[in-house]
Amino acid sequence: MTDHRDTQPIAADVLLARLRANDVRYFFANAGTDFAPIVESLARAKQAGRKTVEPIICGHENAAVSMAHGVTMVSGEPQAVMVHVNVGTANALCGLMNAEREQIPILFMAGRTPIVEEGLPGNRTLNIHWAQEMFDQNGIVRQSVKWDYELRHGSQTGAIVDRALAIAKSAPRGPVYLALPREILASTVDGSTMVEPPSMAPSDLGAPNPAAVDAAAAILSRAENPLIITASAGRDPSAVDALAHFADRHAIPVVEFRPRYLNLPATHPMHWGYEAAPHMEEADAVLVLDCDVPWIPALAAPKPGTPIIQVGADPLFARYPLRGFGSTVTIAAEVAAVLEALSAQITTRDAATGNRRKRIAEAHDEFRAGAQSALRPAAGGVMTFGWATRCLADAAGSTATFVNEYPLVRSAIDIDRPGGFFGSSPAGGLGWGLPAALGAKLADPDRLVVAALGDGSYIFANPAACHQISANYGLPVLTVIFNNEAWMAVERATRGMYPDGAAARENQFPLSRLAPSPAFEKFCEACGGWGARVDDPDALPGVLEKAVDVVQGEGRQALVNVCCR
Repeated sequence: MTDHRDTQPIAADVLLARLRANDVRYFFANAGTDFAPIVESLARAKQAGRKTVEPIICGHENAAVSMAHGVTMVSGEPQAVMVHVNVGTANALCGLMNAEREQIPILFMAGRTPIVEEGLPGNRTLNIHWAQEMFDQNGIVRQSVKWDYELRHGSQTGAIVDRALAIAKSAPRGPVYLALPREILASTVDGSTMVEPPSMAPSDLGAPNPAAVDAAAAILSRAENPLIITASAGRDPSAVDALAHFADRHAIPVVEFRPRYLNLPATHPMHWGYEAAPHMEEADAVLVLDCDVPWIPALAAPKPGTPIIQVGADPLFARYPLRGFGSTVTIAAEVAAVLEALSAQITTRDAATGNRRKRIAEAHDEFRAGAQSALRPAAGGVMTFGWATRCLADAAGSTATFVNEYPLVRSAIDIDRPGGFFGSSPAGGLGWGLPAALGAKLADPDRLVVAALGDGSYIFANPAACHQISANYGLPVLTVIFNNEAWMAVERATRGMYPDGAAARENQFPLSRLAPSPAFEKFCEACGGWGARVDDPDALPGVLEKAVDVVQGEGRQALVNVCCR
């Protein structure tokens, strides 16, 4: 006889059903004692043949959030993550900071210590249920989410999930947080909302303001030497073609400054490289497209009085406490829509534009020739980052997806496919690259996905957890570690501040070295993958070709530990 309690819906059933109703496919989880109602609900759905989210077990919370980040950056669709109460929330915070700064929508959930000590299903049953309670668990994440809430009654579940995801998907997009007390998840509820369509739609940006477009077009029409700077215009793949056509039609050079997406193909004649500083002095108008830091004021900036046009979903980056980049015209709209509107309004002067086009194209060719000439091993057979990048690009091919956490030399690799490159969030929370690559593979399983990591980034990624996830879910990625046995950012910052200081004079930088380096390839091998260490530049192309064959031909993960300087 069927137990009536097994057929009575609980809030956890509604939670999972509403996720699926909102097109959330994956439920990344690092579970604890607060998950009992979720576990029961997943089992019920399986037994009943009911369609639900696909659970992905993650051995570390940072991996869970970063995998969700990876799926969303490829697919555009938000995913769900759930971790264990306050401790799980704390472990995931670094990944959540990355997602917030990169406008990645995630429904991030955590259990909450049971509210009551006795008398309800789900009440406190373990000693940790007293120690893990906080006065304000949500306060851990409040600076890194758009919205947060604690579920207070089972009847709220459907409406709250719909609201959370609508807010996450509204521009500017970003993560939201929901705390879930165990006895609320276990409470019986009306199950009618489980099959309803979403009750709340996200808000869109709408068309760009016509007056602002006219003002921006007038500035660009007058300019003799306009410049475009972007980091994340390509988060919308349609903006890549839009930018290519716009730059070509109006002969305006484009700099990808610290790019997090492929914004303009590297081979495009208007592509002017990856550094803004060399072009600041001559620019007489700057169009900033979805770029939080278009230049470094202490190093180089536009001349005083230069008009600046800032465009994006959040063009002034309102959640940044300090950001002093001026804005003569500000347009809050999708980049592709703004470029289309601007293009129709800009007055093209054929003679001036033709001369500028020729000059920019020549500079583009010179830049590329210079970049290519530098892509050789250093004297004495030293493995350089540029050489390692070039070899990796050749081995992976033009259709691969590159997930970069700091080491790739962008001038050494031609990536022309929208969605072919993803860089780490400006929040700089290390350990993102490898799990984000796993998420990218989950979203696009037939494509070769390459995780290019520094050795410090790899250590931060909790590699044992990531390689286990790869093996468990059949997500073979190629991991390439640019291993210089150091946190080079620490050394560069010290040299920059104290060029004649004691550390620079002695070439000794305390707190920056990671030697002796572990045999990183063994982590991958321990989970059934293939690994190799390379310190000979001449041997690298062959090793990378073998690694690609293992991933693509054998369906196994591979790791190449490249000893660089």
